[in-house]
Amino acid sequence: MSFLNKAAYSSRRPVVHLLKHNTPRSYAATAAMSTISEAIKKDHQEIKEYAENIRTATDDDSKTRWQNQFTWELARHSIGEELVVYPAFAKHLGAKGQAMADKDRAEHQTVKEALHKFQNLKPASPEFSPTLEALMKDLNEHIKEEENDDLPALESAIQTEESESIAKSFGRTKAFVPSRSHPNAPSKPPFETVVGLMTAPIDHLGDLFRKFPDKTISPNPSTK
Repeated sequence: MSFLNKAAYSSRRPVVHLLKHNTPRSYAATAAMSTISEAIKKDHQEIKEYAENIRTATDDDSKTRWQNQFTWELARHSIGEELVVYPAFAKHLGAKGQAMADKDRAEHQTVKEALHKFQNLKPASPEFSPTLEALMKDLNEHIKEEENDDLPALESAIQTEESESIAKSFGRTKAFVPSRSHPNAPSKPPFETVVGLMTAPIDHLGDLFRKFPDKTISPNPSTK
């Protein structure tokens, strides 16, 4: 077994272990019954909650844990959308959908660059909070457009069963993509898929040594 395969295998094990137990949010259970809009909106809400937890944390250790959780969720969410949801826009909505996908990918690039900077900052850095706020300003605009315009357009063009199928694919994809921001990586399949499969095991291995908040679905919910 190669090093990367070993890393991918070991990085997935904690997630499977967590999902088999009674976690606060059973992602596997909800994703199976969700439409793609519901799955995306759930992610958006959690990302916003994690950002708020960073803001309200009272010590650097807590801020770091929520920073890692925020990065882990936003990085995987963004790539999952690019690999699964944006191609669905083009497939089901034609030229309009392709234009939507191109716009969303451009907005993602801005967010990825900010996340790449933020994920490497220490809470004591004077850039920590301003970087988070700038990132969330851009992200909130993107979320608003996606939830109010893009996702309703997609849902109107497909049946509920297809929407649920896309949601399942989105959830599965998030398990195998990088969990840190890599803004220089390709943002379209198939190149994003190939680079992601090469990068993800390294990110996942690193996650095993990062601190995460207690009682969250994450690779390494450290209690130390």
